[in-house]
Amino acid sequence: MSEWFHAEGNRQQGPLPAEQLVELFRNNQISLDTLVWRDGLPQWQPLRTVVDELGLIVPELDAATPPVEPEPEPEPVAPPPPQPPVLPPSTPYTTSASATALPAPKKKLSGCALTAIIGGGLLLVLVPIVAILAAIALPAYNDYTVRAKVAGAVTALQPLKDQVQHFADDEGRCPGANDAGFPAPGDFAHAGLSAVNIGRFNNGHCGIEATLALPGKSLDGDLLWLEYDRDSGRWECSGESNDKYLPPSCRG
Repeated sequence: MSEWFHAEGNRQQGPLPAEQLVELFRNNQISLDTLVWRDGLPQWQPLRTVVDELGLIVPELDAATPPVEPEPEPEPVAPPPPQPPVLPPSTPYTTSASATALPAPKKKLSGCALTAIIGGGLLLVLVPIVAILAAIALPAYNDYTVRAKVAGAVTALQPLKDQVQHFADDEGRCPGANDAGFPAPGDFAHAGLSAVNIGRFNNGHCGIEATLALPGKSLDGDLLWLEYDRDSGRWECSGESNDKYLPPSCRG
């Protein structure tokens, strides 16, 4: 059964079963626009794109509700009958020499020209702003998806961590790939991993060395180390990748 993750602000929540994800939606704790992810999806997607897979029933507009009829438009009013033009009052005849010259009318910009100028000015302001926001938002989103995949890879190793810890506590030594019950290195070629090895580190700790599989990303092929200290009973996590991509528990 697939385990799901969902985004809450800038934090990843999960893993959790599909039934619990459906229950969160029914309780209005997540929405159709909430980003979700599971093993096998190429990237985080809105919940609305996987409703069929989860068996979600999204409420639709009730077809029985009668449409609202538009109000009838008023009857057009007939224009008033044309009136004869009013003759200007008679003025005494003046010669062309004594006639007063009228000033030429001033040229003004039409409303369309003003709208075009204002719209062009706003466009010149908005285009750089949109470009700046895109330059900030896209890298941030890419970093978020990479962090989510790395966190999912660490989560996928949890069952193997428990198995290594129980073996080390019971047998007093670190397990190896040849010990019964442990997977081969290539058995973890999923969930953002290409290979996983178990054994003993140079410092004497038992643990796991995992290789990240993130094609097209700078982290592809980077190593993760999960070390178990039998004396303290604690796990330590570290990796080759930049700390900003690692879970908080794996940062140096």
